[in-house]
Amino acid sequence: MTTSGGTELDLSAVRTFLAVVDDGQITGAAAGLRMTQQAVSKRIARLEADLGVPLLLRTRTGVRPTEDGEAFIPHARALISLADQAAAMFRARHRALRVDVLGRDAASMELVRSFYETCDVDVDVVISKGVPAQGAALADGSIDAAFGRATDALPQGIERVPACVEPIPVLAGRRHVLAGRGRVPLRELSGVTAWMPGNARDSEWAQYFRFLSAEFGVRIDSSGPVFGRDHIMERIEASDDLITFGNKTQYPGHPDVVEISVTDPAPVYPWSLMWHEANRHPSLPLLVAHVQKRYRPFDSRSQWLPAPDRPLFRAAGSAAGTTP
Repeated sequence: MTTSGGTELDLSAVRTFLAVVDDGQITGAAAGLRMTQQAVSKRIARLEADLGVPLLLRTRTGVRPTEDGEAFIPHARALISLADQAAAMFRARHRALRVDVLGRDAASMELVRSFYETCDVDVDVVISKGVPAQGAALADGSIDAAFGRATDALPQGIERVPACVEPIPVLAGRRHVLAGRGRVPLRELSGVTAWMPGNARDSEWAQYFRFLSAEFGVRIDSSGPVFGRDHIMERIEASDDLITFGNKTQYPGHPDVVEISVTDPAPVYPWSLMWHEANRHPSLPLLVAHVQKRYRPFDSRSQWLPAPDRPLFRAAGSAAGTTP
């Protein structure tokens, strides 16, 4: 790297300098870099020669920066950070698009599958624990896009568009009074208990069901540890008064548990697609366009959403975000 004054700086020597500063010992830095002590010393000497000043002072207990070395440290870190960012940007263009779908049996997975099959793009599917984790991962570039319920204010730089609304049926055992019905009006679930163990209180889906409970009187019971989906289904199967929200795709293999559609209105889960405005993966605009093309707006006449979600999922859904 050439400075404005014409001095050539070797980035590998700059990295070595920082490793020695951070470790305080040439021996330890050499081990961390998988180099010999002699090679580390040569790189430091070359960097000092290029800059024309001593950077490190050898002491009986190790090394420490000189006054010039201390002044150079923030610039050295900035150089390495900029170089790493540039390298990461070009590497990102040649890797698979990393998409967080939140759940492998959710509507978001179907959207990514259809994108993969129609757009001939390599995709790496990721599963996270919700929007807060997704925001950090989008910001640091560890994922390129994420699906989730994004109603609250998002971190700076995060864009979003509505992706789809997913109907939410209920599951009940054959002993339950609702089991013989193929569909049930949402208001008839008032007073019924939906057992949803492990529904993390601060999660966006737990908030969704709190809105549902407040408006329609469904009792949400999130008590009890989670021992797996089979455990949930075994309890629902044996109960004559408990239901849970979900579908048979999510909970397969239990013939004595039936799926019942909820109607008038049908509760639907709002999925948004999110990405960071600085992301330049070449396949990201294709994913956003694919999602926008397939988007079907929320129908307030037959579907229900919490009030905070409705503005984003209005009829002109494709205009609610910005294409990268």
